[in-house]
Amino acid sequence: MAALRSLAFYVLFYSGSALLVIASVVAVAAQRRWLRCVVARWGHWHLWCVNNLLGIEVVLDGTLPEGPMLVAMKHESYFEAIDTPRLFPYPAVFAKQELFRIPGWGYSAIVYGLVPVARGEGARALRAMIASAKERVAAGRPLVIFPEGTRVAHGTTPPLQAGFAGLYKLLGLPVVPIAVDSGAAYHHIVKRPGRITYKIGETIPAGLPREDVEARVHAAINALNEA
Repeated sequence: MAALRSLAFYVLFYSGSALLVIASVVAVAAQRRWLRCVVARWGHWHLWCVNNLLGIEVVLDGTLPEGPMLVAMKHESYFEAIDTPRLFPYPAVFAKQELFRIPGWGYSAIVYGLVPVARGEGARALRAMIASAKERVAAGRPLVIFPEGTRVAHGTTPPLQAGFAGLYKLLGLPVVPIAVDSGAAYHHIVKRPGRITYKIGETIPAGLPREDVEARVHAAINALNEA
């Protein structure tokens, strides 16, 4: 049954996603403000498929703050990356540079305002990334980062990437840490029915020493692993 559910999910979700990528390109060419609606629709379409085809319930434990902030989220699968535009109003997500090379999607992502992360490309690339992030903050948008740097196996607690503390210091924003346990149900070719929980941690103020903010973020985003 799980295999059939997963097959239906892949067919319907990715077919719908292809249509929405086309819609995003049209939106960029016609009215760029429509792009925000298309991206939000993608998040809601994904949630519908997750709920109704995979049999996965999604639970939000806590309240998401509003306004400019740096959101540090656990990253166990593609689930939370796709779900982010549904969780937050007009989020600006830090995404690896390679994703912006995807035809159609990449250009739409740039116009939407995702922040490219060019790893290993030096100080110039870092300055450009910080400048882009500050523009999003000035527009009142939340910034979303996966501080572990990549997807990690469910139940593991790797250290945060070194760049997170630098961003925290340079941006001067409070941090909202979010734990999510999507890996158990979603990070498989054959996905499993069950529950995915977001646990919203206590907001961490700006200006803390590196060791303190890293320790608090690490503990908060792994709260569901420790439960």
